[in-house]
Amino acid sequence: MVDDGSSADTATTGITRRRLGGRALALGGALAFASLPAGPAATASPPAATPAAGAAGGGGHPTLRHGSARRAGLVAGHLDRLVTDAEAFLRPSPEHPWYAGAVLLAGRGGTVALHRPIGMAVRYRAYDEKTDTGVEFPADRQIPMTEDTVFDLASVSKLFTSVLAVQQIERGALELEATVASYLPEFGRAGKEGVTLRHLLTHTSGFRAWIPLYRAPTHAERVRLVLDEAPAAPPGSAYLYSDLNLISLQLVLEKVTGRTLDVLLRDEITGPLGMDRTRYNPPASWKPGIAATKDARPPWSGLDRGLVWGEVHDENAYSLDGVAGHAGVFSCAWDLAVLGRTLLNGGGYGRARILEPESVELMFTDFNTGFPGDEHGLGFELYQHWYMGAMATPRTAGHTGFTGTSLVLDPTTDSFLVVLGNSVHPVRSWRSGSAPRVAAANQLARAVPVGPAPGRAGRDGRTSWFSGMAGPTTATLTLPALDTSSGGARLRCALWWDTEPHADLLALEAATDGGTVWQPVPFVTERRGEAPEQHAAGTATGWSGRVWHGLTAALPTARSLTLRWRYATDRPYVGRGAYVDGMRVRAGGRVLFDEARPADAARVRAAGWTRSAD
Repeated sequence: MVDDGSSADTATTGITRRRLGGRALALGGALAFASLPAGPAATASPPAATPAAGAAGGGGHPTLRHGSARRAGLVAGHLDRLVTDAEAFLRPSPEHPWYAGAVLLAGRGGTVALHRPIGMAVRYRAYDEKTDTGVEFPADRQIPMTEDTVFDLASVSKLFTSVLAVQQIERGALELEATVASYLPEFGRAGKEGVTLRHLLTHTSGFRAWIPLYRAPTHAERVRLVLDEAPAAPPGSAYLYSDLNLISLQLVLEKVTGRTLDVLLRDEITGPLGMDRTRYNPPASWKPGIAATKDARPPWSGLDRGLVWGEVHDENAYSLDGVAGHAGVFSCAWDLAVLGRTLLNGGGYGRARILEPESVELMFTDFNTGFPGDEHGLGFELYQHWYMGAMATPRTAGHTGFTGTSLVLDPTTDSFLVVLGNSVHPVRSWRSGSAPRVAAANQLARAVPVGPAPGRAGRDGRTSWFSGMAGPTTATLTLPALDTSSGGARLRCALWWDTEPHADLLALEAATDGGTVWQPVPFVTERRGEAPEQHAAGTATGWSGRVWHGLTAALPTARSLTLRWRYATDRPYVGRGAYVDGMRVRAGGRVLFDEARPADAARVRAAGWTRSAD
């Protein structure tokens, strides 16, 4: 079975997402970039990260420590709601709990502002298929989650394999555009001679999602199945998420380094970064601190293993002795945050460096511009609202694991989110979708304050109009009727928007009949250092850099013109929303409306929009 939340369990096709125009090449072991997308300006400047102990002034890289939401530059109330939302999924959602428990970690810069365990790490001893219920352990044998609970990461393991591969590219041992067969000649059989390392890392090799390797009797025969597998599509012609890509990459890494993948992980990532709760095949002494996974018995599991607890739950990884490129890594929330901080730092943590900044940029660059909706860097998925929620930007990178795990990194705001849940406990069929991940990401995104536009402090000097982030819904912000019959009337304001591309729209509309028939009002937005952008349809959608833009709109001529903003969202994903500040309408030398005047501001009608300081 494919044990990954981003393939078989959660459909990603059809989700509308923005494309990146950048392209990167790594040839001959050297990293070369062409038109890499620049990192967009942060919504608000994050606090300085905490330097490594003893590293101040000595070239050390920011490290993590626990701290307050304020220290992290986050709004505490939204972090509180993140926990409340997560706890709701401990109850039926809708039929069964999404997880028995979880560990939540969120932060910004060098501060971990939220690190909270909820629910149980071990609750059920078995699954009763006749009644579709979990058979619980006695209360005294159940184990609650703790901050340090270790989880089977499932496909989040792919990120570690990808980092190891990019390290070898950096060192010249591998070439991104080289064929896999140039390192493993036997891989070139069955039409795979043109598959490159880039194809493996971006899931464009043509491999189907998975094959049941565990049915082969020996390790050697399981490897042989991968080498003999024929692609379902020509290399580079389609995005097909496949565990076989990372298993193949494992074979390459082990061949060129002479070390097994678990040794590489220890030597090149977890050892240098001090991630002492991250490894393949955790020892038996770790078991009481590990979250249990599924009751593995046919027909819902490929192998008959009973309750899987302390061993990898993925059948193929289990058959590969627990060490596999696609699954098998165990870790805790703090260690994953360390990995995330390292990558957001450009590859360094404290005095350790595991990648050069150019290599991290490569991992966060979209190589799948030909497959809109399946944006992908090297190993990392990009801009995926289906689990990144409102944290999703063209630069947001992450991955999920079928067991209920996820890591999301947003370079735009320097924020990071770890959600680790045991969502296949007691059985894989109880979990569905990524609602807890989306809910957590939405609250962390909301916790990063936007604030009023620079130079446009709003009527009270602190707040601006905010559309909210609900979905599906329509929120309207309506100005009082204005007499624009003299002509030349213009609206000027500041605008900030970030929506799920194309699915959710912010529209500027006008009516001359009191609000029965609304027509679009074209407008122009402009941000410092860039050419003006025309919005001929009177709408804005998708990514705007999460910075304020100046807006100008020529208004229709009418004796009574009603102007409104309309923010419309669909189900189930949303972006960070829209903000409007400093609205002013002038005609010639006359001011027809000025939001800064209390009398005018009092006449604005808001349905769904609120004044917000964040």
